[in-house]
Amino acid sequence: MAEGLTSRSSDLRAPLPGPFGQVYRSQERTVVELHGEIDIAAATLVGAYLDVVTAVREHDVVVDLTHVAFFDCSGLALLCRARRRVAENGGRLWVVCDQSPVLRVFRAGGVLDVFRTVPTLEAALAAQA
Repeated sequence: MAEGLTSRSSDLRAPLPGPFGQVYRSQERTVVELHGEIDIAAATLVGAYLDVVTAVREHDVVVDLTHVAFFDCSGLALLCRARRRVAENGGRLWVVCDQSPVLRVFRAGGVLDVFRTVPTLEAALAAQA
C-alpha cells in the first residue's frame, strides 16, 4: 500500500475502505478525498491510510472534506494526528472545507486557526507554504 500512495504518478487513485473516498496525487501533492460520515468508525478505517500518506518525508498533503456529510471530534482527532505527522516529516497539510457544520467542529475544538483551511481543492493545490 505504501508504494502506491507515495508514487509520483499523477493518475494514481487508490480507494479508501468502504465508501470513505480515495487517495490520489495532483500537482506534487497527495490528496485524501473523504466522503460520507467521518465518525469514530470511519476514523478507525481511514486512519491507517492517513498514517501511510503522512509518513513520507517533505511531503505535502491535502485533505478534501468537500464530500463529507458528517464530521465529528473523531475526524478532528484524525486530522490533528495527520497534521502533526506531516509537520514532523517536513511537509505541509491543507484542509479543503467550506461547510459551516464541519468548520464548527474545528472551531469548537479550538484548532480552526491551526489548520490551513481553504474553500476549494484548486485553492489548496495552488497554495504556497
